[in-house]
Amino acid sequence: MRIGIPVVLILVWLIGGSVGGMYFGKVEEVSTNDQSSFLPESADATQVQERLPDFAGSESIPAVVVVTGDGELTPDQLTITTDLPIAFAEIEGVSGDVSPPIPSEDGEAVQLFVPIDADGEIRDVVAELRSIVAELPDGLEGWVTGPAGFTADLSEGFLGIDGLLLLVALGAVFVILIIVYRSPLLPILVLASSLFALCVALLTVWWLAYAGIVVLNGQVQGILFILVIGAATDYALLYVARFREALSHGEARWRATLSAARGSFEPILASGGTVIAGLLCLLLSDLATNRALGPIASIGIVFAMLAALTFLPALLAVFGRVAFWPFVPKRQAAASDPVRDGRGVWPATARLVARRARPIWIICTVVLLGASVGMLQLKADGVSSSDLVLGASQARDGQAVLAEHFPGGSGSPAYVIVPEGEIAAATTVLADADGVDGVAVAAEDSPTGQASVSVVDGDVVFEAAGPPGTPAPEPMVSEGDVLLQVTLADPADSAAAEETVAQLRADLDAELGSGTALVGGVTAVALDTNATSIRDRTLIIPIVLIVILAILMLLLRSVLAPVLLIATVIVSFGAALGISALVFNHLFGFPGADPAVPLYGFVFLVALGIDYNIFLMTRVREESLRHGTRQGILRGLVATGGVITSAGLVLAATFAALGVIPILFLAQIAFIVAFGVLLDTFVVRSLLVPALSHDIGRAIWWPSRLWRAGPDAPHTAAAGQTDAATRRTLET
Repeated sequence: MRIGIPVVLILVWLIGGSVGGMYFGKVEEVSTNDQSSFLPESADATQVQERLPDFAGSESIPAVVVVTGDGELTPDQLTITTDLPIAFAEIEGVSGDVSPPIPSEDGEAVQLFVPIDADGEIRDVVAELRSIVAELPDGLEGWVTGPAGFTADLSEGFLGIDGLLLLVALGAVFVILIIVYRSPLLPILVLASSLFALCVALLTVWWLAYAGIVVLNGQVQGILFILVIGAATDYALLYVARFREALSHGEARWRATLSAARGSFEPILASGGTVIAGLLCLLLSDLATNRALGPIASIGIVFAMLAALTFLPALLAVFGRVAFWPFVPKRQAAASDPVRDGRGVWPATARLVARRARPIWIICTVVLLGASVGMLQLKADGVSSSDLVLGASQARDGQAVLAEHFPGGSGSPAYVIVPEGEIAAATTVLADADGVDGVAVAAEDSPTGQASVSVVDGDVVFEAAGPPGTPAPEPMVSEGDVLLQVTLADPADSAAAEETVAQLRADLDAELGSGTALVGGVTAVALDTNATSIRDRTLIIPIVLIVILAILMLLLRSVLAPVLLIATVIVSFGAALGISALVFNHLFGFPGADPAVPLYGFVFLVALGIDYNIFLMTRVREESLRHGTRQGILRGLVATGGVITSAGLVLAATFAALGVIPILFLAQIAFIVAFGVLLDTFVVRSLLVPALSHDIGRAIWWPSRLWRAGPDAPHTAAAGQTDAATRRTLET
C-alpha cells in the first residue's frame, strides 16, 4: 500500500508531462507578438485600432519597403522597382493593394507600402518580402521596415524560447545541483519534477490561450518558462533538505517522506501563495500583456508547488537513500548546539551574527541604501520599437534609410478618426501643427486607398494621386466618421513623434471638444502604453506590498516581523534597481527601459525575495518555540543556510538565462532579478535579517503569544525543550 500511492502519483505526472511536452512545438499557434497584444484597454489608440478595419476593409499591418541606389535612381532602376508590387501581391498573406513605388524628393530612393494580414504569419510574409528585395540587381539595395518589419524582427528574437532558453536554463540548474548534491541521480529527479511542472503548466496555458481566455506572447512565454523552472527547483531544494535531514535522524524512507512533507508544506505553500498573490495583482493593469502574465505565471507556480509536494516526494519515496548516492545520508547524533559546535560557513556566520548583530545590520542597511541612489539614473520612460531587438535588425536599418530620404513618419502614420462634419476643422489643426508633414483621408475610389486633403478658403479639397484629370475621390465614411492619416516629420517611434501626437490630441480637443477626435497609430500606441505602464506601477506596487504583508502576518502570527521583512526586501529591491541602472547606462549602453521593467522587477524580486525570508523565518519560529528567539534565529540560520543559498543560485541562474533572448525587455529583467536574488541570498537573508532579528530579540514576534510568553535566553538542548502542550499554546 505504501508503494502504491507514490507509483500512482508518478504515473499521473508522467502522463500529464508527456502530453504537455508535445505542446512546446505548438506555442506559436496560440501566441502573438504583434502590437495588439500590448495595447492598453481603455486608451484612444486602442479604440482607433479596433475601428481601422472599418476604413481599410480588413485588419492589416503595413510593411514599408525602401529601395535606394548609389545616387539618384536612373530610369532603368525606377522601372525595375515598378515590378516589385506585382511580386509582392503574389505572396500569401499580403492583403489589399500594394502601393506603386513612391519616389523621394531627392530622387535617390523609392518606398512601397505593403498591407499584411494582421491575423496571418507576419514573420513569414516579411521574410518572403525580404527574399524578393534581396534579389534586386547590383546597384540597388532594399530593406523591409515599418510596423510589420519590426513585428517580424521581434518575433524572430523570441524564436529561441522553446529551445535555447530552456536548454541554457536547465543546463545551468543541472550544474548547480551537481555541485550542491555531488550526486548524479538527485539532480535528475529534481529537474524532472521542475520540467514536468512546466509541461503540465504549458498544457493548461495553451488551452486557455486557444480559448481566448488569456493572451500569450513571447514575453509572457519566456517569463513563464523561467519562473516555473526556478520556483519548482527552489521548492524541490527545500523538500530535499527536509528529506535528507529526516534520513540523517535515522528515519526510514516512508517516515522520512512524511516528516519532510510536514516540514516543507507550510513554507512551500506560503512561498507559492505569496508569489501568486503578487502576480495576480497584475490583473489590475490596463495592459493586456500584464494582465495575461498574472494568471499565466500563477498557473505555473501552482504546478511548481504541486510537483514539489507530490511528484518529487513520490520519486524520493521510491528511491530513498539511493537518490543521494554516492554521498548517502547516514544517521548522525544530534549536536548539543549546532551553532556553537557546528563547523562550516553557516555556523560561523551564526556566531558572527551573535557577536556583532547591530553593526552587521546597520552596515548592510547603509550599503543597500547607498546602492539605491542609482535608481535616480534609471531611464524607464519607454524606448522606441527600433531598440526593442538587441543585435541586428533589418527593420531598424531600413527605418534609418527611410528617414534619410522621406519624412520620418512615412509608412507609420498617425490615424485620426473625426466626425465627417469636422473634416475642415480637424484638417486645419493637423496641417498647421508642428511635426506634421502631410494629411490624407481614407478614400474608397483612390488607387492608393487615400487622398490628400487640404482646406482652401474654408472649403475641403480632396486630391488623389494619379495622372492629370483623375477625378477627385470621396472620403470613406463609417458610422458618420472619417479616417485622416497624418504623416509625421519624425520617425514614428521617436520621442519627438510622441510629443507631436500628444500636442495634436490637445489641439484637437481644444478645437473640436474633448473626445471628439481619436488619435491612434504606432506612435499613439507607444505613448498610451508608456503612460499606462507608469500608471500601473504606481497603483500595483503598493498593493503588492499590502497583500504580501498580510500573508506574512498570517504566516508568522506577528506584526513587527512581517513589517521588517518587507522593509528589507524593499531596500534590497532599491539596491538591485540602482546597480542595474548604472550597469544599463554605463556598461551595456542600453537606450533606456520600458516603464514596465521596474514593475516586473518589483513583483518578481519582492514575491520571490520574500520566499527566502519565509524559508528562514518559518524555521526560526519553529526553533524559537524550543530554544528561545535569539537562539532560534541562529539555529534557523544554520539549518536553512545551505538550502536557501542553493535556491538563490538556482533562481538567479534561471532568470539570467533570459539574457540569451535578444530582446531588450527580457535582458533587463534577467539582470535585475538575477542580481536582486543574489543580493537577497547573500546579504539580506544571510546577514541583514538574522542580525536585525537577533538585535531586536523576542520583540520581533510582537504581538503574538511567542513574544509574551516565549523564552528568550539560550538554552541547552535538554533544558530548552518546551513540552508539547506549551508549544501548542505558543503556536496559537
